[in-house]
Amino acid sequence: MKTYRKNTAAIILNAENEILLFQRADLPQIWGFPQGGIETGEAPEQAVVRELEEEIGTKDFEIIGKYPELLRYDFPEGMTFPDWSYDGQEQQYFLIRLYPEASINVKTGHPEFISYKAVPFADIDFNTFSFKADVYQKALTYFKKEFKEIK
Repeated sequence: MKTYRKNTAAIILNAENEILLFQRADLPQIWGFPQGGIETGEAPEQAVVRELEEEIGTKDFEIIGKYPELLRYDFPEGMTFPDWSYDGQEQQYFLIRLYPEASINVKTGHPEFISYKAVPFADIDFNTFSFKADVYQKALTYFKKEFKEIK
């Protein structure tokens, strides 16, 4: 039986309702969304707030949407992590809107990203998401349908 790490993920909108994509520090050819594990006793909403502060240096946002179910993806064969062993991740996705005065800092204590960019939904190339592409497409398509203001 496969085991999945409990995780939260954030799809972030800027003031223009464009989606922010983040370039990974460890694999610069891969773009994605901030995400991270849910700690023992932590609600997914608490985890996403903590992860965004850790990964992009801000708490200046509001949660405006939540994907109605958990999404899973499997790690590629051979992918390992020093502190744990799972077959993949089971994620709760949130749609986040940055406050107009928010600033992002990807140069945190343990940077996971090296840059970010704002992209209209129509310009997203799902091939840039590697093994997470199907899950990202499901979450993004759902939020685009539910929140018509997404560009």
